[in-house]
Amino acid sequence: MKTDALFYELIRELPQIFFKLIGEPDTNTNAYKFNALEVKQQSFRLDGLFSTVEGFEKEPLYFVEFQTYKDEEFYERLLGEIFVYFRQNKPPNSDWYAIVIYDRQSNEVAAHPRYKNVMNHHVRQIYLNKLPKNQDEALEIGIARLFVETPKKSASLARKLVGQAQNEITDANLQQEVLAFIQAIFFYKFPNTTTKEIETMLNLSDFKKSRLYQSVREETWLELVPKLLKRGLSIEEIAETLEMDVEEIRKAAQQQQQ
Repeated sequence: MKTDALFYELIRELPQIFFKLIGEPDTNTNAYKFNALEVKQQSFRLDGLFSTVEGFEKEPLYFVEFQTYKDEEFYERLLGEIFVYFRQNKPPNSDWYAIVIYDRQSNEVAAHPRYKNVMNHHVRQIYLNKLPKNQDEALEIGIARLFVETPKKSASLARKLVGQAQNEITDANLQQEVLAFIQAIFFYKFPNTTTKEIETMLNLSDFKKSRLYQSVREETWLELVPKLLKRGLSIEEIAETLEMDVEEIRKAAQQQQQ
C-alpha cells in the first residue's frame, strides 16, 4: 500500500477529513459514497470520486486526485477522464469539482491556457505542505499535514494528533479508527523504525489490533521476502522471523519467481 493508496483509504473511511480539508466542514457525509472507478475508454481510471447517494443529486460531485510527482499531462488526463465519465454515466448532478491534493506545490505543472475556464470554475488545488500551522488547528488538517511533515517534526505532530483524537472524539470506534490512521501514516513514513520504537512514541498497542495495521504489516513484511530468500533463509525461517503463515510466505516467494 503506497502513500497515495493510504490517503484514499483515509478519506474513504473518514470522509469528514476530506470535506474539512476543502473548506466544507458542514457537508453531510451521509449524502456521499466514495469509489475508484474504471472509465472504459483508453483504460482511464478515476482515483477517487465522491458521488451522491439517491436523494442528494443537488449536491456537487467531487473528483479527488492525490498527486505526489510532476506530470506534464496531468490536467489533460484528469479532465479527459472526467468528461469520459460524464458521457458514460450521465450523473444527474449539475455541479462538480475536481480537487487536486498535492503533497507539495512544486509538483504541480500548470494546465494549458485552453483549460482556463474549466480550471477557474471547477478545479481546486490543495498543497499539503502549505497548510497553515497553528496551535488550534483542526484534527483533520493536522492528519493531512502529517503526510508531508519533515522527519524531525513528524513524531511530535503525531503525538499531538493522538492526544487531540483522544480528547476530541467521544465515539470509541471512530476514535480507534482515527488513531489507526495517524499511526499508519507514521508507519509508512518511517518503515525502518522498529515496532517497539513506534509503540513507545505513539502507544501502538491498540493499532496492532486494527484491520489497517494488519494490512500495513502484511504488505510491508511481504516485500522483505525476496531479500530474505537471497540471504539463504528458508520459507519456514522467514515465516518464523516475520511471524506470518508459511503459506503466505510461499505464495509471496512464488510470485517473485513469475
